[in-house]
Amino acid sequence: MLLPPGTPDLEVLALLVSVAELGSLGAAARRHGISQPAASMRISALERRLSLRLLDRGRSGSVLTDSGHVVVELARPVLGAAVALNDGIEKLHRAERPGLRILASTTIADHRIPHWLTALRKLHPELAVTLDVANSQQVTVAVRNREAGLGFVELPHPPQGLGSRVLAADELVVVVAPTHPWATRRRALTARELADTPLLWREKGSGTRDTIWETLEMHGTPARPAAELGSAAAILTTARSGAAPAVVSRLIVAHELRAGTLREVPLAESLILTRKFRAIWHRRTPPNGPAADLVELAARIEAARMRRH
Repeated sequence: MLLPPGTPDLEVLALLVSVAELGSLGAAARRHGISQPAASMRISALERRLSLRLLDRGRSGSVLTDSGHVVVELARPVLGAAVALNDGIEKLHRAERPGLRILASTTIADHRIPHWLTALRKLHPELAVTLDVANSQQVTVAVRNREAGLGFVELPHPPQGLGSRVLAADELVVVVAPTHPWATRRRALTARELADTPLLWREKGSGTRDTIWETLEMHGTPARPAAELGSAAAILTTARSGAAPAVVSRLIVAHELRAGTLREVPLAESLILTRKFRAIWHRRTPPNGPAADLVELAARIEAARMRRH
């Protein structure tokens, strides 16, 4: 298709439409990132090309002529089509760019995924990764329903019906505010004592909650929660207030322990609080390509971290 001679440039048409929308040449110039004299020159060049007067220029400003209004209305669908063309091309670029969508529980997303993705990017620099964060139960449901091909969870056992691989063991610690009576205790805390104490718990579906509950349930039904909170940050903030003890990952509380804003309570040797970081997937669609690389890299990185510690 050949364009007719004198067809105006899209950018100057967009400038004219901006004059109509904003009511002044100066405002239109600012929108387009050019000076007002430059905008006036471009409109003048368009007028010469079209052999039409599009603006009435006066001391109080510039207003569209009747011809200017007609040209603006003719230009709108042309500019809309240009925007649609650019959007369509961008979608093609996104479709051709390899992508990976993963879901991860909060602790893994905040403290481990960044390390794993840094390593993955070295293997697949063009890979676009989308990460969504939820609790372990929600991640499990999403993977089971094929809403995501790969998930990372903190669970004591493999999710039923899904493929999985253990990547690391995560240590859980009991922490209290410096003003809490347990902050200075010398005697190790037993499982029975912990089970009988109202704690700050994560919401149902959290991998941390499931792990703690399963451990304490062997020593009796755990006491009613002092509070149920939807994030690790909320748990730490409430624990700092002295409201109740909390059981959290050492990963998320390490800074608080170094700073002294929370204190770790010593545990009896028989009380082992750990959970597993797992990669999970639908059994019919095991990870391949970048997803398989991510699982393998995560396992290697975590193994190296464990050796260092």
